[in-house]
This record gives sequence, C-alpha cells and structure tokens, in this order.
Amino acid sequence: MAGRLNKTTLSVVLVAQDEERTIGNVLEAVREWADEIILVDSGSTDKTMQIAESLGARVMHQKWLGYSAQKNLSIEQAKCDWVLSLDADEVVTKELACEIINLLNSGVSPDVAGFRLPRVLFIGDSPVRRGGFYPDAQLRLFRRGQGRFKERIVHEALEVDGDVLKLKHDLHHFAYDTAAEFARTMDKYARLSAQHYFSQGSKAWRKSIINEKLHPLWTFFYRYFIRLGFLEGPLCFRLNLIYADYVRRKISYLRELSAGGTLKDA
Repeated sequence: MAGRLNKTTLSVVLVAQDEERTIGNVLEAVREWADEIILVDSGSTDKTMQIAESLGARVMHQKWLGYSAQKNLSIEQAKCDWVLSLDADEVVTKELACEIINLLNSGVSPDVAGFRLPRVLFIGDSPVRRGGFYPDAQLRLFRRGQGRFKERIVHEALEVDGDVLKLKHDLHHFAYDTAAEFARTMDKYARLSAQHYFSQGSKAWRKSIINEKLHPLWTFFYRYFIRLGFLEGPLCFRLNLIYADYVRRKISYLRELSAGGTLKDA
C-alpha cells in the first residue's frame, strides 16, 4: 500500500475517450490515496465511463475542445490543494505514489509550484529506457490555481507559476500496443505540428529541403547512438527510425501547407 495523504489534499484529473484498455489500471493506481478523481470524457463509445465510475471517479462529458482546452477544463473541476494531471494511459507506480504522498505530507516549500515526473514509454509490455525516450520528464503535479496547459494544437505543455522540481520515481506510459501503432500516431502528430508551425508563421529554414534531409539524420544519430538506443535492441532501432521519419514528415507537411496545399488524410 502506498499509504494516505494527511492534511494536504490531492485531485487526480484526466481526459479520455475510448480508453477502456488502460483506464482501469490508471485509476486503480491512485484511487486508494487520491482525495478525488475527475475524468472528463469527450464521447466514449466503449466502457471507459462505466469503468471510471465503478472505481470512484467523477465523470463528466464534454465535447472535444482540443488538447489544451480539454485538459484545462479538467483542472478547473479540481477542488484539492494539489492536482495530478494524468493521461488515460499513464499508470502511477507504487514507488511514485509513495514519493508523492511522502512529499505532500512532509510539506512543500511555498516557492515550489510543481513537479516533473520521469516517464517510461511502453510498447506493449516492453519498456523503452534509452534512445531519447527516457526520462521524458513531464510536469504533471502542481498546486491548484498555479498551473494551466498552454494553448497549442499538439504537444500541449503545462505551465506553472513558481519553481519546478523533479521527482525520482517513474510514471509508466502504456501508449501503444505495437510499433506500428506508434508510427500511426507519429504521423498524426507530424500533421498537427505542421499545422501549428504554419499557423505561427514558420520561418523559411524550418520548411526547407535541406532541413528535411539533415534534421531526420541528426535526430536518428543523436537518439540511437548518443542517447544509447543501440543498447535497447531491435525495438528501439525501429522506434528511432519512426521518430526520425516523424521529423521528416512534419517538415514535408509544413512545406506542403506553405505552398498552399492541404494535407490529405492518412
């Protein structure tokens, strides 16, 4: 058992749609020590909402507003001193739970507004701890009223008013069953990233042919060799290839948009 919080209270907030594969494990990991769990669902047709309610979550429906806006809505529902914002495929390990509980029970300096959590990516049951995929520290634990997600089309980022420290123990990210699923998601993110940079008035070098040729090569070299992806075996090799191709695709998509084209569905 991870123990319980004493005087300091904690809200766990999530957004979800059709996450029955993982949502049970996510909520089981926090239900014994969180003071409240809030799940904002954007239209699940599977058993996500039923599972969440059976595990004590307060579930509300909201049509999809976008990554940042949806997550900010979930934060606005929180009533406790601290907020832990999780994705619906992220599981708090027992070690991380104990660290959070001990941290909040012992008191946090008023200058500290948030904490980053190291995150381990899983492909199926296989953790990936090298090749640039770890520690992938995410700012997720923060004082209520001092953190919001910055508006962005993709790769939304939490910003807090105050200092940020890093915790030691891991959050497990069960995002993909297979490398092929990872590849499909990376293509989606490449499209969204291109749309983001296009809307921001991207600089010419970002969409250049030279950048499209060199940036993916450097990305693969850095992640596979400098970040020791070669020590992780064939899976990490494939993931690094996919990630390098993601870099290439978002540059190509950006150039396509800049030329007046539209991105066709994958």
